Amino acid sequence: MSDAKPQSLKAVMDQLNAETGAKPLTQRDKRARTVARLVLVQALYQMEITGTGVETVIREFADHRFDSDLEGEPLAQADEEFFAEGARSVVREQGVIDPLITNRLASGWRLERLDTTVRAILRAGAWELKFRPDVGLEVVINEYVEIARAFFGETEARFVNGALDGVARDVRK
Repeated sequence: MSDAKPQSLKAVMDQLNAETGAKPLTQRDKRARTVARLVLVQALYQMEITGTGVETVIREFADHRFDSDLEGEPLAQADEEFFAEGARSVVREQGVIDPLITNRLASGWRLERLDTTVRAILRAGAWELKFRPDVGLEVVINEYVEIARAFFGETEARFVNGALDGVARDVRK
C-alpha cells in the first residue's frame, strides 16, 4: 500500500470522464465506459477471490450491482455490454493476457506475487490494449492508472502505468 491518500472513486470517475477516446463518445457514453472498467476490475477481483464463474458474476452485476451507489451517489449507467465482453474475454484469453503482463514485470517477479486488485487492473488493461484496438491506448492506460490510484495511491498507479505502457508497446506496434 502507498502512503498517498487515494482519491475518491467519484473524483476519479469525474477526471476520467474528461479523457477523450479514439472514437468520439458522448459524455454519457464515456462515463458508462468508465463505470464498466471499474466494475470489470471489481468482477475480476471477485472471480479470483471466490472462484465464481464469469457468467455468474456477469449475471450478478447485471441483476444487483449496477443499481447500487458509488460512495453515496447513484452509480452512473454502466456500459454493460463492454463490461460483459471484457469479463468473458479476460477469462477466455488469460493465457494470452497473463504473459503480456509477466513480460513487463521486474526480473524474478511472478504475476501471482502482485496484489489481487493490481492483477485485476492489469488484466483488464491488457485485455483492452490487446483486443480492443478501437480504443485509444492513452485512454486505456489513463483509466486503469486512475483506478489504481483510487484503490491504492501513487506508487501502484505508477507501477500500473509502466506495466500497461510496456504492454501497449508490445501489442500496438
